[in-house]
Amino acid sequence: MHILMTGGTGFIGTPLANSLLSDGHRVTILSRSLHKDGGLCRYITSLDAINEDETIDGIINLAGASLAEKRWSGRYKQQIVSSRLDTTRVLLALIERVQQKPAVLLSASAIGFYGPQGDEALAEDAARGRGFAADLCVDWEAEALMAEASGLRVCLLRLGVVLDRHEGAFVELERPFKLGVANWIGNGHQVLSWIHRRDAVAAIRHILYDETATGAFNVTAPVPVTSRELCTAMKVQRRTFITLPVPGIALRLAVGEMANELLISGQRVLPQRLQAAGFEFEFADIDAALASIYAG
Repeated sequence: MHILMTGGTGFIGTPLANSLLSDGHRVTILSRSLHKDGGLCRYITSLDAINEDETIDGIINLAGASLAEKRWSGRYKQQIVSSRLDTTRVLLALIERVQQKPAVLLSASAIGFYGPQGDEALAEDAARGRGFAADLCVDWEAEALMAEASGLRVCLLRLGVVLDRHEGAFVELERPFKLGVANWIGNGHQVLSWIHRRDAVAAIRHILYDETATGAFNVTAPVPVTSRELCTAMKVQRRTFITLPVPGIALRLAVGEMANELLISGQRVLPQRLQAAGFEFEFADIDAALASIYAG
């Protein structure tokens, strides 16, 4: 197959692109930076580089500015929104332009779709939530679903917190533990819906190859953990000397609105449709995931 990817040089996109290339697929990656082509991989800085008669079998859309990189100022919130919606719109324009339509569009979203909902179990049929992240995901998914009008199979990847050793959220989670300080956030009872990066890549591949797959998929591990449970699991891997929870008020002062939506409130999101589609997790629980991460 010939796969077009956005976000193909990112935290998830890089290993996903490499795995597709290993399978013998051609991969074209849309990137803001110049990269050297190699083998079956081509880099482009504009979709104008794709001719109307070029065959693209599938599109994987992972582009988007990080929600957790900076404080949510008005300007940065606009950057978060535009990096997702504008990219999706140019992909839709490409779909309209090419003579042979791709068969499938996999478009990233996030479990932020559900908003803060405490300990309630959330499968893909749960209602949308409230807040900036929820509004963003709703609008992002709506844009992607417009590709159905062109006959594409559209799958929405509602990604949880993706964990791996040297990049992503785990770097910040591990920081105090490196100093011998075990901690959790706030009261520690909020639920973290996580997934090991290897499982995230494998799940996206599973959805890509399953021609019956359509609609929203929660890309999360089947056993979410509370912040306290994560702390306990981390202490098995890291020697710590004291336990010092991080007060919620301190996080609100440090990062503002983002703290309420991403850090202090929790979501128990379950991969119901992914499991029903026959996907088997390599790392179903946090202990197995952390053992793999620290072994790597």
